Amino acid sequence: MSLADLASPQQDYAFGFLDEFAKRELRRRMLKAIAIPGYQVPYASRELPIARGWGTGGLQVTLTLAGPDSVIKVIDQGADDSVNAANLRRFIARMTGAQTTTDTTAATLLQSRHRIPEEMMGEGQVLVLQVPDPEPLRGVESNISVARILHADKDYGLMWLKLYEQLVRFGRFVTGASYPVMVHDRYVMSPSPIPRWDTPKLHQAGHLTLLSAGREKRLYAVPPYTNVFPLEFDDVFFQVETQAANTCARTGESYKFMNEIPQPDGSAKFELSDSGYADKLLTQAQGEEVVIGSTYFDAQGKFYHDGYLK
Repeated sequence: MSLADLASPQQDYAFGFLDEFAKRELRRRMLKAIAIPGYQVPYASRELPIARGWGTGGLQVTLTLAGPDSVIKVIDQGADDSVNAANLRRFIARMTGAQTTTDTTAATLLQSRHRIPEEMMGEGQVLVLQVPDPEPLRGVESNISVARILHADKDYGLMWLKLYEQLVRFGRFVTGASYPVMVHDRYVMSPSPIPRWDTPKLHQAGHLTLLSAGREKRLYAVPPYTNVFPLEFDDVFFQVETQAANTCARTGESYKFMNEIPQPDGSAKFELSDSGYADKLLTQAQGEEVVIGSTYFDAQGKFYHDGYLK
């Protein structure tokens, strides 16, 4: 008997890494999530070659949807070139044969950690958001079983009380990332830890948004052209982060979400958080032809959906 006789035959990875049963289950769960906007659908989160909490939920959704004809863009905090984004993009391309891009307008499937791109996404595109904690009521109700009952009864009094306490203590809403939103006038949803600047981009968006938490084994969705409003009072309105005084040091762009970069002299400069959008602006400034999509906020900071931000 030889060593070759004892060795098991070579087995390659399944297409998209996940087995067919896992992908079938995920597709069914996604259809249910789309049918009930904002509702958290449980699923059997599979093991992946990255640790839980590093984007396994979003990666499972992306691997399930991606095919050889897909064009994939992966960003981490707005950046295409971060270690996490580069590794995920390379893994997805290797497992599915999909093309990759840094251009938001060219992507058919965009996976993101904690940001929605500045350029407007439209019909035919899918946004996959990684979610560390899908339960918006966790801060006011630690018992998840009770939280499920509150969702079923549409009883969100504790959430409104929390916002009221913020106004009494601080005079304004202090919740930053993951600001709670009401989806389709039914479920309060955590929009993943995106900044408040990105929250209005979910309202009546032309693209499908899928949010998945691999560690918590929950996914939920915002279908195209669905109402998504942040929680606010009739006389105290939701506001995005102030960007009026900030100008990108690389592109000169303003009224976009910026990263603050401390300088050795104690000052700070600002750069566009969306690196793909910034690169396109720089390419255009050099005289090269490039397609730049419409942005959610214009050059005066006005949101495209009139009347949304009061």
